[in-house]
Amino acid sequence: MQITAFSAAAFLPFVLPICFYVAWSDMRAMKITNMSVIVLALVFLVVGPFVLPLEVFGWRLLHLVVVLLIGMVLNAGGLIGAGDAKFAAAAAPFVAFGDIRLLSVIFATTLLAAWVTHRAAKYSPVRRMVPHWESWDQGWDFPMGLALGGTLAIYLGLGAVYGV
Repeated sequence: MQITAFSAAAFLPFVLPICFYVAWSDMRAMKITNMSVIVLALVFLVVGPFVLPLEVFGWRLLHLVVVLLIGMVLNAGGLIGAGDAKFAAAAAPFVAFGDIRLLSVIFATTLLAAWVTHRAAKYSPVRRMVPHWESWDQGWDFPMGLALGGTLAIYLGLGAVYGV
């Protein structure tokens, strides 16, 4: 992994609750709130200068801009939701550029696991515990916050253990 164990471990305690909230919020209301995206970006802006060299910090901010622009195009094409695009952009600075392939594998695996788990829970007694969640009745639409939040949490967790 290209992320340093130090930076991943420093970001993780701040990012993990946001990832859990995003997953829960998206399953409950099929929305990733702007506030959660703003708080995620603020975590990077506040913690980042202390745990990353300034040159790396600056380049990582560029990740946010690039991913946001790509997300806007994908959203305009109806391929992803606006909240998903904004969350991905806010999460992008936490990822070392050299870890893009690894992140793709983590995302693909997490997406598949999240989809299977959500669909299984939909037809299990779990649904009776939270019958009001909008994600149960969305047809093929899926709460991507579950996979996106999980991906960032897993990436940073792995980085804290196996980072350089």
